[in-house]
Amino acid sequence: MTDTIAAPPLSTAAVIDGLSAIAGDYDLVFSDVWGVLHNGMKAHPAACEALVAIRRSGVPVILITNAPRQAPVVVGQLDRLGVPRAAYDAIVTSGDVSRDYMRTRPGAPVHHVGPQRDLVVFEGIDTRLVDIEEADYVVCTGLVDDRTETPDDYQERLERMKARDLFFLCGNPDKVVEVGHDLIFCAGAIGDRYQSMGGKVLYAGKPYEPAYEACWRYAERILGHRPPNNRVLAIGDAMRTDVAGAARMGFDCLFLAEGIHAEVLLDEAGVKAEGLAALIAETGHQPRHVMRKLVW
Repeated sequence: MTDTIAAPPLSTAAVIDGLSAIAGDYDLVFSDVWGVLHNGMKAHPAACEALVAIRRSGVPVILITNAPRQAPVVVGQLDRLGVPRAAYDAIVTSGDVSRDYMRTRPGAPVHHVGPQRDLVVFEGIDTRLVDIEEADYVVCTGLVDDRTETPDDYQERLERMKARDLFFLCGNPDKVVEVGHDLIFCAGAIGDRYQSMGGKVLYAGKPYEPAYEACWRYAERILGHRPPNNRVLAIGDAMRTDVAGAARMGFDCLFLAEGIHAEVLLDEAGVKAEGLAALIAETGHQPRHVMRKLVW
């Protein structure tokens, strides 16, 4: 699924020093998690403090993550990493969106691609896990061993899926994620390869609408109404998901350079204008604000 979104002029991407500079312009925040609040190994305290501060000003924060597991599982991970619960009001995950889809096909046999730890996403769902040859469709939550494998290791399995024309539910649209100082492949990289082979793929997360609709349901319960889209700030570090999703939904985006695009965007002096321009030209997506990392 590909959309062409016209990018506004580069001059509209303002580099700011802190969230406090723009906090008064918004009624609601949808924030990414991995790459914003933590790096998979430890929390980013200043980012957590920034979200705590904007919540104290009366702006709710809904975390929206492409994690392929349910929200309670992600809450437990955030607790262990040291992300305070005062930093957010609710969480929407790709795992939740995937489960919503699986419930529409009760009893269907499913082939799972992903690590053992992700089997939690099937808990309480009326389905059974089978081999490719017996499956009605595929659910991919990631690489089985994302520390050593690449999408190339899945080519033979993808060919078997395509031979049966299996529908492919991608439970994490991210292509890569930062773990410490390393980038590792995610389910989105496998989903993209299957789609390039002509396979039918549903991406259960950002930048697509179902994940944001789930965020809206939480926001309406908290605020009692749905703010205009231009009063929503999306925060994230990925052009393909966070910035593209904000553009798709009509939100402003605060793009963080110290994330998966850091090699292109940063030097000792800060955010590189030429790197930002190149990334915008490459992706066709334009953030409204840019910051090195999230601080208040």
